[in-house]
Amino acid sequence: MTFSLFGSFVTLITTLLTVVGLPGLLALMAVESFGLPPIPSEVILPFAGFLVADGTLPLGGTIAFAVAGGLLGAFAAYAVGRWWRSRLAGLGVGQLRIEERDLERMDTWFARRGEITVAAARVIPGVRSYISYPAGTAKMSPVRFGLYTLVGSLPWTLALLYAGIALGSHWDVVTHYFFPIDVAIVVLVILGAAYLALVANGTLERGWPPRRKAPGPTQPARP
Repeated sequence: MTFSLFGSFVTLITTLLTVVGLPGLLALMAVESFGLPPIPSEVILPFAGFLVADGTLPLGGTIAFAVAGGLLGAFAAYAVGRWWRSRLAGLGVGQLRIEERDLERMDTWFARRGEITVAAARVIPGVRSYISYPAGTAKMSPVRFGLYTLVGSLPWTLALLYAGIALGSHWDVVTHYFFPIDVAIVVLVILGAAYLALVANGTLERGWPPRRKAPGPTQPARP
């Protein structure tokens, strides 16, 4: 078997689903949607589909528990983002300090494009587990957040369950297709961390595209 980037979780996931069943699926999907620690749904759901195919889990219950777990984790992350909003202003170091205007831009973005942002993010590996935090920070309507989380996550859930059902004992083949995406996410995270470090120490200006910070005015020498 070729593991994905998160392959170290495979044994835990398969054991929990085999031994605990639907409650284990609910718990795994809740943790996956919360994002901490990162547990890949591209392993959870195909293996759950395999257990449906061999008669261990019922199809209807598997869909219901998978979707319910995803919603539970998403709302938990949303609540954290909303609760922490009052603590964010002034947080950070140097050029990376979060200011009130940054929160206002986030509010404007989610007020105009919150629905499509949340729905689209639910079908992007990696991103799907973390979009709930900024949605909560921007105080997106909980009803709209839940609805568009469902709209985006339901096709993802059904597709991966179906893949596991169709592949049967070869369910792990699905993870092969996510390996390049996992690698791309790691590269983006490394580049993002490097960018933030350069902004924090004043080498680059905040914003996009990256650009070197202009030197400040030269101070006149003291007599």
